[in-house]
Amino acid sequence: MTDLLTYRLEGSIAVLALDDGKANVFNDTSIAAIHAALDRAEKEAGTVVLAGRPGRFSGGFDLSVMGSDIPTMQALVRSGAELLLRIWEFPRPFLIACTGHAVAAGAMFLLAADYRIGIEGDWTIGLNEVGIGMPLPVFTVELARARLDPRHFTKATLHAQLYDGAGAVEAGYLDEAVAPEALLDRVMAKATDMSKFADSGYGPSKHRVRSGLAEFVRAGLDEDMGSISPPVE
Repeated sequence: MTDLLTYRLEGSIAVLALDDGKANVFNDTSIAAIHAALDRAEKEAGTVVLAGRPGRFSGGFDLSVMGSDIPTMQALVRSGAELLLRIWEFPRPFLIACTGHAVAAGAMFLLAADYRIGIEGDWTIGLNEVGIGMPLPVFTVELARARLDPRHFTKATLHAQLYDGAGAVEAGYLDEAVAPEALLDRVMAKATDMSKFADSGYGPSKHRVRSGLAEFVRAGLDEDMGSISPPVE
């Protein structure tokens, strides 16, 4: 679809591969590309897989934007929140192949997806915002509360603890961690399995499970964005 996001359809599975050649950051360009891919997937796919580049799922929001003026920074974070909520409520299964590091907004995507498979090993996965002097947005806190193991919630949010592959499974950022060479095969096998869910059961059930959080976050999004400040240098 673009130079940084490719789209291929394998049977009923839409495979989105994000690769900007660097840190796989989220900015206006990548966010728009993912929305466009989801628009297409809603018409032709039963399941969606989002994968990163080798060694890096995502380094989070684009730091060149996060370090700019506050309105521009807040606009990017809002766009990211809206995409995360779309993924959170996406009517078909949404899986992530976590190909390596996933920090800040990268970890938020893991929280929003339905099923997350990563790589065993010494990767950095988690929410580092408090560690760099940024407040966690409400939408991030609520996603973390919904998906993380309660024993890790405080450490992962207030203490900015980062995890390796196995630790990310224990904390709740990932559902599985496999050997690097097994990642894509395992993700595709799980996506194939989840694509068997009938629309009549999965979509309405997902709405009932997920809509409460989404409605709460959307209702307070203006106030939430007003509290966001740039990282401390």
